[in-house]
Amino acid sequence: METIYTITDLALSLDTVWMLLAAMLVFFMQPGFAMVEAGFTRTKNTANILMKNLLDFSLGSLLFWAVGFGIMFGAGGFIGTPQLFDLSFMESDLPVEGFLVFQTVFCATAATIVSGAMAERTKFSMYLTYTVLISTLIYPVSGHWTWGGGWLMNGEEGSFMTNTFGTTFHDFAGSTIVHSVGGWVALVGAAVLGPRLGKYGKDGKSRAIPGHNLSLACLGVFILWFGWFGFNPGSQLAASGEENRTAISHVFLTTNLAACAGGFFSLITAWIKYRKPSLSLTLNGVLAGLVGITAGCDLVSPAGAAVIGTVCGVAMVFSVDFIDRVLKIDDPVGASTVHGVCGFIGTALTGLLATTEGWFYGAGPGFFLAQLFGAVVIGCWAAFMGFVIFKGLDLLVGLRVSSRVEEEGLDIYEHGETAYNN
Repeated sequence: METIYTITDLALSLDTVWMLLAAMLVFFMQPGFAMVEAGFTRTKNTANILMKNLLDFSLGSLLFWAVGFGIMFGAGGFIGTPQLFDLSFMESDLPVEGFLVFQTVFCATAATIVSGAMAERTKFSMYLTYTVLISTLIYPVSGHWTWGGGWLMNGEEGSFMTNTFGTTFHDFAGSTIVHSVGGWVALVGAAVLGPRLGKYGKDGKSRAIPGHNLSLACLGVFILWFGWFGFNPGSQLAASGEENRTAISHVFLTTNLAACAGGFFSLITAWIKYRKPSLSLTLNGVLAGLVGITAGCDLVSPAGAAVIGTVCGVAMVFSVDFIDRVLKIDDPVGASTVHGVCGFIGTALTGLLATTEGWFYGAGPGFFLAQLFGAVVIGCWAAFMGFVIFKGLDLLVGLRVSSRVEEEGLDIYEHGETAYNN
């Protein structure tokens, strides 16, 4: 018997393929993060960095399937009702299993951000413990407040956000929900852990500890840039129909323009500030632009995207310096700035530059205030939970390896092997 497919069937099939293709691109960001973090750190800790990036995805995927997904999208008010190991609770036109995979790669992104900030001195076992908690609690709860239909994105009449601001929080692909969550947890974790040996002299001045391979770091940034074309356009979750085609094309453009502006203007800023066009800061500038545009890539114009990328790229240079020299927090890869600070800035700027509700377009301050409120609330949640987790682990077991292990490298002592053999 000949099977007859309707237009609806074909459209749904196209949407499903697009969602899964985007999930593949976001998954490919994992080796991008691994290369960036490995390149910005020292040879003796490379295997440790690679192992963390491998395990936070592997373990995080199992945990998000078992617990996190049910909390994030389960029914309930402040915290979704946990649905353990069972996906039947969720109804969707798209296959639920496919949607789970798409959300899993986002969860893995939030988790892996932290490994770079806490690199070169964290016990591997303690990092795995953290991965359990961000995959089952920190990310799913803030995700439930937003993408799971919770109070920050509840637009019903009489809801808290509509009563207070006249609109709801907007984060299209995760500047705050994914990147700032990882960034603020990274900042707190690096602060609790303390700086690497030799990072600060007796006079308190910061000393540079160069990464071992900027070629790897550059390759990692290009991979992340490529993966972001799944991260942002893929969040449309549909490719069929004129409206979706237009939306995806627009998001592709705004994403790329912000990345280019972030990289170029971070280069100019570093050149003026340090009298050298720094490759490492330019690489982080590209990522800063990508993180910043992720919240409003669907709402801002191409020019607005370039503005967001520019602001994030410039702010990144000063934020890295402030966290290092003033706060004395040692973040080897700048993750807390790129993802935390620039995620916050991009989310806030969406409230100013959105062509429909933006304050700069005459719509009033309501949307901007909603963006600020949502970014602050989620940031406070992530930072508070990060502090509780890392401080608790530090007091109970100890987060940090011994001085001898740190001096000689985590690769041999933690894993019994090295990434490079003479």
